[in-house]
Amino acid sequence: MKPQYTVKKFALADGREISIETGRLAKQADGSVVVRMGDTMVLATVVSSKDAKEGVDFLPLSVDYQEKFASAGKIPGGFLKREGKLSDYEVLISRLVDRALRPLFPSDYHADTQVMISLISADPKVLPDALAALAASAALAVSDIPFDGPISECRVILKDGAYVVNPTPEEMEGCDLDLIVAGTMENIMMVEGESQEVSEDEMLEGIKVAHEAIKIQCQAQIELAQELGKTEKREYDHEPKDEELEKKIKDFCYDKCYEIAKQGSANKNERGEAFAAVKEEFLAQFSEEELEELDSFLVKKYFHDVQKYAVRNCVLDTKKRLDGRDLEQVRPIWSEVDVLPTAHGSAVFTRGETQSLTTVTLGSKMDEQMIDGAIHSGYNKFILHYNFPGFSTGEVRPNRGPGRREVGHGNLAMRALKPMIPTEDSPYTIRVVSDILESNGSSSMATVCAGALALMDAGIKLKSPVSGIAMGMISDSETGRYAVLSDILGDEDHLGDMDFKVTGTDKGITACQMDIKIDGLSYDVLKEALAQANRGRTHILNEMKTTLAAPRDEMKENAPRLVQINIERDQIGAVIGPGGKIVQEIQRESGATVTIEETDKGGLVSVFAANKESLDEAVRRIKAIVAVPEIGEVYEGKVKAIMPFGAFVEILPGKDGLLHISEIKWERVEKVEGVLEVGEEIKVKLIDIDKKTGKYRLSRKVLLPKPEKKEES
Repeated sequence: MKPQYTVKKFALADGREISIETGRLAKQADGSVVVRMGDTMVLATVVSSKDAKEGVDFLPLSVDYQEKFASAGKIPGGFLKREGKLSDYEVLISRLVDRALRPLFPSDYHADTQVMISLISADPKVLPDALAALAASAALAVSDIPFDGPISECRVILKDGAYVVNPTPEEMEGCDLDLIVAGTMENIMMVEGESQEVSEDEMLEGIKVAHEAIKIQCQAQIELAQELGKTEKREYDHEPKDEELEKKIKDFCYDKCYEIAKQGSANKNERGEAFAAVKEEFLAQFSEEELEELDSFLVKKYFHDVQKYAVRNCVLDTKKRLDGRDLEQVRPIWSEVDVLPTAHGSAVFTRGETQSLTTVTLGSKMDEQMIDGAIHSGYNKFILHYNFPGFSTGEVRPNRGPGRREVGHGNLAMRALKPMIPTEDSPYTIRVVSDILESNGSSSMATVCAGALALMDAGIKLKSPVSGIAMGMISDSETGRYAVLSDILGDEDHLGDMDFKVTGTDKGITACQMDIKIDGLSYDVLKEALAQANRGRTHILNEMKTTLAAPRDEMKENAPRLVQINIERDQIGAVIGPGGKIVQEIQRESGATVTIEETDKGGLVSVFAANKESLDEAVRRIKAIVAVPEIGEVYEGKVKAIMPFGAFVEILPGKDGLLHISEIKWERVEKVEGVLEVGEEIKVKLIDIDKKTGKYRLSRKVLLPKPEKKEES
């Protein structure tokens, strides 16, 4: 017997339909839905424990997005032939959903919560990443899990002056702006995107267009929850309370924390020690017996709350920050390039207590990254990796490979720099690696700045250098006061209400990432933050230009060289040779790497070598193979065969011509043997090409002095 299930349908502004189905699949989860648009179907489930674990003062939320290969009619590559660890792309989508959901769970809800999103059917015309957060929120909406949503998410692009919501892959090609935006009915919660140097006004308008579509999707979830009677959420009590202790900590610590914040120490460790001393001073009032009775969990929580409240009020009152800076002031910057002698390009960028050492490595087509996913497959020739070791923050932390944070930060920096890479003029595979050596806020933006400098140091002809800045905000909803902060510290990120990263050039924005931790951020405040970010970006860019203003004219001596040669389609086989014999011989004897690919215009031969001599030798041999013989040209040929009527001479690789016996010398030659030998190198001139057969006629004697005629006696 088929189960009874509910389907809620609604349309986007352009008429395309989206449906949310619940009650048929995964019914033992606390909430489950299937969201469908076209033939793309996304299954989302959510499960949350009834109780919180002891001593947990945060929300243990995990979000996993995975694309099933069967959804696209594909079998995974590799040996196992099954879906395994999430790909970087799936991790990035998981992060997008997590960042949109997390701020809207109640602050005192600490139960283990898991959201799982699976692509179960893939329509090539409908991208699933724009539906993932809608599915996750809808699963929460039909559950009894406390959640201050609903939220939704959509993609908006700017192309040919028009904004398009949830575009097809074809529509996305060549767009100027690509944003993923998440929000509630009232507010924007998250923005992530990349662009081709768009203005702040164009980006803000894109966010507004996305929000109108989000409102429609949120309203559908509200109506679905009402139809199912899921408006009441479960009761919970995850936080012990001690109002008397809370008051004692606030009365004793608030003014002291306020004074520390007001002093404006630029050193992160000194500030941390000063705040810790206040906490120790409070605990010193109690006897050992009283300390044993105190709840250490609550002491830690209440002190953190007081410290946060004091710091935020100090910023709003004084317009000064934890390290003494003004609201718009950027920390001191210094940078260097060419710091590593053997790297193809390198740079150090330091801003305050945040430092990135970034390298650039140039490779050939053979070094391209292969992408094998359910939806996305192909090759990537611009790669950026971000590493965040424990010592960068003075911590002991085992190196277990990149986590989700490293993947996300690296992807943001990659998208910031990629629009400025001249792909048509840069045939290299480029790998940029940022190692964070110090961190106190905005390490991803330091990666962007160091990456731009390292690329220019490597001689990559960036269209424009790129800089980035992280913006923050502290606000008071009761009084309406707020302060927008430029170049935020790690503490300001943790204690603030917004983390807004913006990258760009002199002309406009190339990428952005925004997370909002509060309700009620107006577009006016967002516009102010974008304008302030522009000023900060410009300042940082000017500081970078004092180190290196433009790409180097030449690559480093140790950098590999790459030359590309366009050939006719019918010449591809000649370069490859039977079974690859010719191209393998060129690589073996020259030491260069040669790749050949068929293009719309014919063939493209790429020659990659570590030194100029290898490159020149390989290029010479390839050009000789594809060269078209011209009448009147003189060639250094090699005798390949001797016949009674002459000799066949190879004038270019794979191209033989006939040197008739009468064209060998001015004097009469009776036999070719004895005059020429197989393997002998001689100069010949191409004197004719048979129009019907294409055969070449050669002459040697025209290059020899003509003997004078003997006088008659």
